[in-house]
Amino acid sequence: MSSGLYFHIPFCRSKCPYCDFYSVKYDESAAEKYIDRVVEEIRKYEGRFDTIYFGGGTPSVLDSRLIEKIIHATRETFDIALDSEITVECNPSKNLEKDFQDYANFGVNRISLGMQSARKEERLALGRVAGQAEIAKAVNDAKNAGICNISLDVMLGTPRQTPDSLEETFAFIDKMQVTHISAYMLKIEENTKFYEIRNRLNLPDEDTVCEMYLKTVKALKALGFNQYEISNFSKPGFESRHNLKYWELEEYLGIGASAHSFRNGRRFYYDRDFHIVDDGVGGTDEEKIMLGLRLNKGIDKTLVKKDYSRFVEAGLMSQTDKKISLTRQGMLISNYIIGELL
Repeated sequence: MSSGLYFHIPFCRSKCPYCDFYSVKYDESAAEKYIDRVVEEIRKYEGRFDTIYFGGGTPSVLDSRLIEKIIHATRETFDIALDSEITVECNPSKNLEKDFQDYANFGVNRISLGMQSARKEERLALGRVAGQAEIAKAVNDAKNAGICNISLDVMLGTPRQTPDSLEETFAFIDKMQVTHISAYMLKIEENTKFYEIRNRLNLPDEDTVCEMYLKTVKALKALGFNQYEISNFSKPGFESRHNLKYWELEEYLGIGASAHSFRNGRRFYYDRDFHIVDDGVGGTDEEKIMLGLRLNKGIDKTLVKKDYSRFVEAGLMSQTDKKISLTRQGMLISNYIIGELL
């Protein structure tokens, strides 16, 4: 079976106030050295892969030849399936026209764009400077380069956002004719700027955020997007093949500072100095419950040893002869429900 391949690119032009992923300020020389180290690490492994994902950080901040350098090394070292899904995360504040043309030449066939919101004031509150015009240009430039599998990120429960203001984002999504949406509820994480100023943030209350989430599910369905995971929606056949490997407990190899892996039943990760840290056994029944219940299709009933009938009766879970899954309302409190079932 083919695995997934993930590369963490930690460089950003500036740090978004809500982000707690490992990232550092972009420096051309440091980026060159980092990619050289990634290529060294690639040579230490072997395997067959059918998805490649460049995450970050902001992979598109790199000169496109560095993305090519990694892809070239993977093809020299690994067995890369001809129909592989190859994704690069991009920030539309950069003019990506030439990058997309280069990416397409390297075999990249999927782009994930950090939109967050179509409304200017909401994007500015999140530290995002690109507006609708820049996002639309990025989408159209990707399509013109032949990359038509495009995902947009949306954030829910952000400063200045309301259920009504979401309508502008839905209308923009419809206009852009993309294939995938990732819609995440904002979580204030420690070691972020938002955490420092959390008491001054003008955030919608919990009930309003729940309303936004349910409205998003309904609106995206009306636009032809099927929800296949708590935060992910796609046009038919355009689910993220790479991310599905995480939730379905298929194997994946992560290379780069803070990149995680699951191989041969073990979990491990690189620390920020490229040292490998063992992270224990993976693929347990607990993980199957935790990750599988994120998916709309749910999990096999036999995995759960505790009584879940109260959640079914409350409309938070649904069941068939063989499977149980969370309803939309259940997804809003998924952490609590999953914790009760473990």
